[in-house]
Amino acid sequence: MYPRFSEINVKEALSDTPVVFVMGPRQVGKTTLVKGLIEEMGVEHWEYITLDDQAQFEIAQTDPVGFIRNLPPKRIALDEVQRLPELFVSIKQAVDEQRTPGRFLLTGSANALLLPRLSDSLAGRMESVRLMTLSECEIQGQQPTFLSKLLSQ
Repeated sequence: MYPRFSEINVKEALSDTPVVFVMGPRQVGKTTLVKGLIEEMGVEHWEYITLDDQAQFEIAQTDPVGFIRNLPPKRIALDEVQRLPELFVSIKQAVDEQRTPGRFLLTGSANALLLPRLSDSLAGRMESVRLMTLSECEIQGQQPTFLSKLLSQ
């Protein structure tokens, strides 16, 4: 796995914000980034749930409030959360009851922010980190210099 420049932004957001949303187009490494962070921070402190799992999706769809309320008392990573926007209101309720930094780490497509339920329900409770395709600098393990070179000349 290549180190991603956005990883530091996710870690900073987890330190002071209850909900962190890693968003980006399909196949850019959102799930890989989140799983790597969970492993680094200690798997025993996290519960990873993907809504690509049809059983999990159906449970959450049937009772979004009960699904969130019955999660274990750990940090929660919800992958592909844009598949079930009904969860956002339930996440808001959980955060309002217990406002712990880094409590929820969500992944999904960037267009999820266009959903009115998400933007309204998690306002002031969520920080978004955009993940784009793997850059050549990330592959090479180098910091980008284009902007500094452009501004210096």
